[in-house]
Amino acid sequence: MQPKLGARVRLLAAGDTNKNDPNDARSVAVAALRSPGVREAVPDDHAAVLKVWSKRYRDLGRTRTQVVCRLHTVLCELVPGGVAKAITAAAAARLLGSIVHAGAVDAARCELAAAFLEDLRRIDAQLRATRKTLTTAVQATGTSLTTLFGVGPVIAAAVIGDVKDVSRFPSRDRFAAYNGTAPIEVSSGRRKIHRLSRRGNRRLNHAIHMAAVTQVRHRHSEGRAYYDKKLAEGKTPKEAMRSLKRQVSNAIYARLQADARRAAARAGGPGGQPGNDSCSSAAGLHPAGRLFGQATPGPVHHTTTTAGSPAPGSRVGHSSIAAILPPAKPQVQVERPQRSEDERPGGAARRRPQSATRKAPGQDSLARTQRPKGTSHPAKKADGNP
Repeated sequence: MQPKLGARVRLLAAGDTNKNDPNDARSVAVAALRSPGVREAVPDDHAAVLKVWSKRYRDLGRTRTQVVCRLHTVLCELVPGGVAKAITAAAAARLLGSIVHAGAVDAARCELAAAFLEDLRRIDAQLRATRKTLTTAVQATGTSLTTLFGVGPVIAAAVIGDVKDVSRFPSRDRFAAYNGTAPIEVSSGRRKIHRLSRRGNRRLNHAIHMAAVTQVRHRHSEGRAYYDKKLAEGKTPKEAMRSLKRQVSNAIYARLQADARRAAARAGGPGGQPGNDSCSSAAGLHPAGRLFGQATPGPVHHTTTTAGSPAPGSRVGHSSIAAILPPAKPQVQVERPQRSEDERPGGAARRRPQSATRKAPGQDSLARTQRPKGTSHPAKKADGNP
């Protein structure tokens, strides 16, 4: 359950965000019951493996950056005028070998720089090993993300690890809003303005950004052609880069959907449904999976009788359950004597006396139609005669 859904329930219920254990339990239960987009909890799959190794690679990269910055600071104190920012382990080793110690302070600095150099070499080796592991894990998924220009195993692992199931995004616009490449509209009146979005998954946004930067750096790529087209339309370099990132997001979404369709086709049997080995999925369920027995049972004989001599009272042509049931008893209808109207309770009271002379058909209605206007119907007598 996402924390923001529970926070919304607390805010709408009480007008504030009082956070305690009872309120948390109630808000989570309400959000899980009412929210239509709640994801089902499932065991971790191969995407979790990619996420683990992607985080490891990202942490090693940050550690390497820290070590390089510290080594650069020490070398600037040893070399007059400083050194270039881009430092490699081989270049730092050559530079340390050319420095002449002028005193105890320089000797201590060179010792510290040598320790940083050893750390840099160790981290570089760990980065290479982690990259190999990532490459193997991405190849095991059979994804087509690596066919995109600028998307390698590292970026593909970061994307798959954070997205996991692409079916939770109904459209590419939802996916762009999730990764932060969709702009935010801040329009007012006739003024239509879109600004950069700082929302969304920043790790996924960084992966898309690195793919876009790689495409811009290579002039033969389609991304560079799109970038130059946006610049020719009058957009700034940052605006053109944002447009390119959105196109990269759309391409990644299309590749993920294609991978999901292929995975579903591989998981399905010949009938198109998982676990169905019938000739066609339209033929019905598998016979082993029926819940209520055979739809049109054939002749089934009792297990204690032979095929030639059915058991007495058994129903031939029905199921085995009907074969062991006792024969149905015949229903006997009992005729009851009809009583006259006088013998029934209250029969005489219900009979109404009839007048000696009957009116002709339509005479009463003719009298009502010829009654003068404004006169009421004459009251009936108590004995029931008109």
